[in-house]
Amino acid sequence: MNTKIDRSEIGPGYTVKVYQKIKEGGKEKFQIFEGLVIAKKHGKGISSTITVRRTISGVGVERIFPVHSPSIEKIEVVKQEKVRRAKLYYLRKAKGKRARLKRKEAVVKE
Repeated sequence: MNTKIDRSEIGPGYTVKVYQKIKEGGKEKFQIFEGLVIAKKHGKGISSTITVRRTISGVGVERIFPVHSPSIEKIEVVKQEKVRRAKLYYLRKAKGKRARLKRKEAVVKE
C-alpha cells in the first residue's frame, strides 16, 4: 500500500512502520517498529497516541507512540485491515488464525 496518509487519520486496523529517531552518543539513528495499530487515543489532537502491537518469536510486544512527537520521523502505512471495533484489545489473547484480520477491499469512487 505505502500511500501517503495524514498522521491523524491512522487508526485501528492499519499495519504501520514507525520510524523513530534515537540518539546514541553523538549519533542519531532510526529505529523501525512495524506492527498493527490496536488502539488510538485522544482523537486527532496534538496529544493523540497509537498503540502498535507485533509478535516477535512468539512474544507479543506493544509500544505506545505519540503521533505528533518530533522524535517520530514518519509513519508509513503498509496495509489496512477491515475492523469493526475502535479498540482491538481482543487480539492480545488471540492466537494463530484468530489473530488475523480481513484485508480491506479498495473502494473505487466514481
